[in-house]
Amino acid sequence: MLYTYPDYYSEFHCIADACEDTCCAGWQIVVDDRSLRRYHCEDGPYKKKLHASVNWRQKVFRQDKEARCAFLCEDNLCDMYRNLGADSLCRTCRLYPRHIEEFEGIREISLSISCPEAAHLLIERREPVTFHSVEKEGTEEYEDYDPFLYSMLADARECLFEILQNRNLPMENRILLSLGVAYDMENRVAGGKLFECEAVFEKYRKQTWFFAAGMKADKYRKDMKKRYLFSREMFGNLRELELLRKDWEYQLNEAEILLFAYGADGYGKIQEAFYQWEQEQRKSGSEDAGETETKETEGRKQEKDWDWNIFSEQLMVYFIFTYFCGAVYDGEIFVNVQMAAASVSVIWDLLAVRWLKNEKTLDAEDVKEVVYRYSRELEHSDKNKAHFREKLKKQSTLFYCL
Repeated sequence: MLYTYPDYYSEFHCIADACEDTCCAGWQIVVDDRSLRRYHCEDGPYKKKLHASVNWRQKVFRQDKEARCAFLCEDNLCDMYRNLGADSLCRTCRLYPRHIEEFEGIREISLSISCPEAAHLLIERREPVTFHSVEKEGTEEYEDYDPFLYSMLADARECLFEILQNRNLPMENRILLSLGVAYDMENRVAGGKLFECEAVFEKYRKQTWFFAAGMKADKYRKDMKKRYLFSREMFGNLRELELLRKDWEYQLNEAEILLFAYGADGYGKIQEAFYQWEQEQRKSGSEDAGETETKETEGRKQEKDWDWNIFSEQLMVYFIFTYFCGAVYDGEIFVNVQMAAASVSVIWDLLAVRWLKNEKTLDAEDVKEVVYRYSRELEHSDKNKAHFREKLKKQSTLFYCL
C-alpha cells in the first residue's frame, strides 16, 4: 500500500484545550462499528457514563444543548480520554484532522483546514508544498476502478501542481490555466480519448498559454459586474447548504450586506481598495524581508505575513490534492478544480469583509479563522460538498476557462 501526504504533515500536533475552536463541538461525531462494539463491552467504573453518552441507534456521540460532545469537559479536554486512555477514542477522533482518500493500493492523506492548527500550518507556509510517499504492507482491490484513468488523473494533478506553483505567474493566471487543463481533460475522457490527455498537459505548459491566461485574467479582474454576479452566485450557493454552525449564517448575512448592498459599483470599489491594500502589503513585506525581527514593529510583522499569491497557491494545491483524483469514481474532473477556484474566490471575499470590519487591516489570525470556518461548513458535510459541486456545474463558472 502506498501512502502519500504533504511535506508539512509531520509538523501537525493537536493542541487540545489550547485550541481556539474545539473540534468536539458544533457537529456530530460519527462512531465506527468497531468502537461501538468496544464501548458496549466496557464493564469498568466508566461504563455508565460511556453508555449514556452514546446514541447507539444513530451511531454518534450525544451532544448537549450547545452542541458540545457529551465527553467534552468544561476545560475542553476529553473525559473518555482521561478515564480510558487514547486507545478508547473512536476512529473519527483518532484521525481528525487527517483526511484520507482511498484508491486501489493507494492512500492519500491530507490535513483538513477545518482544524485551526492545520489551517495555521498551511497559511504560515511560504515554500511550495511537496508530497512524500511511503510503501507499507497490505493492499485492497476496488470494483469498477479504472487504473488507467487514475494514472492519467495523477499525471494531470502533477501538471496542475506545476502550474499552480509557478510563481513567475500571477495567481489568477495559474487558476485559469488549471481550470483549462481540467476542462479539456474532461472533454477528452468523456469522448473516450483518455490517452490524448497527455497532449493537453503539454499544451498548457507552453508560454503562449501563459500569455493567453494573463490577458483573460486581467480582463476578468477589471470586469466588476461579472465578478459581482459570480460572487453573489457563490454566496447564494453557500446559503443553500446545511447549516453546521449557527453563527455561520450571521457571517453570511454580514458578508452579503457589506459586499452587495450597493450593487456592482459598491462591490467594485471594495474589491479595488482591498486589492490595492494587498499589493501594498506584499510590496512592503518584500522590502522588509532583509530586516531583522528585532527591528520590526508588530504591525510590520503582520504585513510581512500577507502574500495572497502564496496563500491562494497553498489553498489551491490543498483542494486539488484532496479531491482531484476522486474523479476516477465519477469522471467529473472539471468540477473538482472549479470547487478549488470557487473556494479561493469566496475566501478572498470573506477576507475583504474582515478587512473592512478591522478598519482596513488583517493579520494571520483573521486569515486562519476565515479559512477554517469556511472549510468547516463546506468540507464536513458530504451533503454540502455534493450540493456545492452540483451548483457549480450548472452556474456561470466557465469564465475561468481558456
